[in-house]
Amino acid sequence: MKRPMIVAALTGVLVLLVPQLGAAQDGSEQPSGERINQLIIYGEDPCPASSDGSITVCARKDEAERFRIPALLREDPNSAANQSWNERVKAYETVGAAGVNSCSPVGASGASGCVMKLVNRAYAEKKQSSDVQFGKLIEEERAKRMQSIDADTAAEQARVEVLEKAYEAKLAKERAAETAAAQPSVSPSQGSIAAPPQD
Repeated sequence: MKRPMIVAALTGVLVLLVPQLGAAQDGSEQPSGERINQLIIYGEDPCPASSDGSITVCARKDEAERFRIPALLREDPNSAANQSWNERVKAYETVGAAGVNSCSPVGASGASGCVMKLVNRAYAEKKQSSDVQFGKLIEEERAKRMQSIDADTAAEQARVEVLEKAYEAKLAKERAAETAAAQPSVSPSQGSIAAPPQD
């Protein structure tokens, strides 16, 4: 009774997650506007270079893994052999649990906690997973790109300041020429007539 319900819940969660996983692997555009291309390469295959402002992140695996079923699908992570003794003892804490959020067939709304239990278990497995973590690789690639930003910004600022000074010098020359043209020129042969003193 319990197993078909868990299988149905897992199937529902997978149906919702598969399109999102496909989009993330496909080089989709991130909310920040940058394109991220995530690839798994095997053996000595070269990682394609980033182009057009996109970030290309490659995770390298052994050549022997090229045609194998992914490691996550080869074994059952929920088998007793893969669980620590502490986790097995924790399971005894919920033996008599019944009612709302208990994931139990007993009592009203007993099954309401099963989905939450599956979600928590999935997050715990993901946290302990030895599979490739593309998030860390992407952050490392961003950090590499950010290292050169300060030097590029300083060089651009210096170029802008040189251009501004040249423009200001040109404007000053033009203003000086305009004021010189606006003033009437007085020739030295024409003397100024002095007004007679008045008492």
